[in-house]
Amino acid sequence: MADSYFPRWRVQPNAAEGRIVATDERLAWPQMFAMGVQHVVAMFGSTVLAPLLMGFDPNLCIFMSGIGTLLFFVLVGGRVPSYLGSSFSFIGLVIAVTGYGGHGPNMNIPVALGGIIACGAVYGIIGLIVSAVGTRWIETLMPPVVTGAIVCVIGLNLAPIAVHGVSGSNFDSWMALVTVLCVGAVAVFARGMLQRLLILVGLLMAYVIYAIVTNGLGMGKPIDFAIVANAAWFGMPHFTAPVFSMQAMTLLAPIAVILVAENLGHIKAVSAMTGQNLDRYVGRAFLGDGLATMLSGFAGGTGVTTYAENIGVMAVTKIYSTLVFVIAALIALVLGFSPKFGAVIQTIPGPVLGGVSIVVFGLIAVTGARIWVVNKVDFSDNRNLIVAAVTLVLGAGDFSLKLGGFGLGGIGTATFGAIILYALLRRKPAQGPVA
Repeated sequence: MADSYFPRWRVQPNAAEGRIVATDERLAWPQMFAMGVQHVVAMFGSTVLAPLLMGFDPNLCIFMSGIGTLLFFVLVGGRVPSYLGSSFSFIGLVIAVTGYGGHGPNMNIPVALGGIIACGAVYGIIGLIVSAVGTRWIETLMPPVVTGAIVCVIGLNLAPIAVHGVSGSNFDSWMALVTVLCVGAVAVFARGMLQRLLILVGLLMAYVIYAIVTNGLGMGKPIDFAIVANAAWFGMPHFTAPVFSMQAMTLLAPIAVILVAENLGHIKAVSAMTGQNLDRYVGRAFLGDGLATMLSGFAGGTGVTTYAENIGVMAVTKIYSTLVFVIAALIALVLGFSPKFGAVIQTIPGPVLGGVSIVVFGLIAVTGARIWVVNKVDFSDNRNLIVAAVTLVLGAGDFSLKLGGFGLGGIGTATFGAIILYALLRRKPAQGPVA
């Protein structure tokens, strides 16, 4: 049993290549800062892309992701390494509730915010129940075969977003592949901290190559640095007050079930990677995520969730120190106040960001498969085989269902489908003797 609320982080000097840095350990501060920057890079694409797809202010969402991550860190006592960023699970229903056309700011954001807050409240209540009675009932509904499939589906469902984003031209597609090769080369051939910063270093390499090819050699669309020069260094985020509509609240509140499955799957994945049992913190993790979603909704941001993108980074770097996420959150807070930063990010070419997304989304899918491997899911059992097979296709194919005014996108359909299908197939009828 822990002797204090927060861990006493031990310094691990001269971390050997490939050695795990545990949740209650840390590296030297310069290395920790570099890892924090990498986690910001890892979450950035999705944390900005999700609000853009819903018409939210990306800078505000970056800011609220930092606030939410710090809140989560405090509630779990610094024991669970996670970054909270914009959730893709809200996109379909937010667009449906607000009637967003897909271009420019969403004028009906306040209505969506009320629904996001309702979802966070339901999520928080589930967290309180889990804290009181444990996770057994959730694990019964969502065993490793289900949680692994759901985490895997999130990566597969996001894959078309990355691929379509780099398919605008033949040049974009080739530059995306160059980016993938840059990240892959760093992951395989680099050593020490350089290898552990594979996402950040790979992105910078691809950025430089893109600038040389376009701005230098005149191929493709050149990077426009003027927007950086014209942007202010400091500016307040644009906060928006919520409006509570019963219809929007009713539609968005059930998303909490998807967030529960995501979070549980992420915690199981981290447990498997670190060799630490984090089950005792699941209820507090749900509560932290729920409160962070509510706080984001009150400020004008999207709903948030623990990020598989950052878990993918941890899987590669083997650095699980929770202090890294405090650093990443503080960086996000600073960046949220800087239009200059937003302008710098706008200069990152779409093909480069898309190439990084291909790698990161792939790491998410593999993390789901890792849950199956670590938990020794038996796929000779037809029940497990059918649940996993159907879930993957529903999610990857973005299968949608509508019932009256309620609708589910691919991730939602796959999540509920996996839970319900496993429950229906869980009890096998007794077989009598063959005549």
